[in-house]
Amino acid sequence: MTDVGNTAVEAAIEGELRLMDPQVRGSAGLLGSLLHPDFHEFGVSGRHWSRKSIIESLVAGTDPGRPRPVAVSRMAGVQLASDVVHLTFDTEHDGRHAHRSSLWRRTDDGWQMYFHQGTPFHTEGE
Repeated sequence: MTDVGNTAVEAAIEGELRLMDPQVRGSAGLLGSLLHPDFHEFGVSGRHWSRKSIIESLVAGTDPGRPRPVAVSRMAGVQLASDVVHLTFDTEHDGRHAHRSSLWRRTDDGWQMYFHQGTPFHTEGE
């Protein structure tokens, strides 16, 4: 369920979609503006990523999810606190599917992703 009309949820969704943009993914500065200083991720591969390691990987083009685009579906969000939004959605890229979950925090620099997790899944018939 998404908090319809909730500007915090809308800001988090906008940030999430920007992080999927190949131009953003290739820029340490743009990535850095969207990722919280304490960011970490449990990737679809099972790897734990820090802010530094994910920025380095994305900018170098070594992220196994590249190149994009990615099909996104079932994006939903809820505001958990005045400065925290939880997003959930599914992605499909090159026949691989993942359930995704992100926590976004409002900071002095705007909304930034604090945590992300991707979990692979198979669709019926795979």
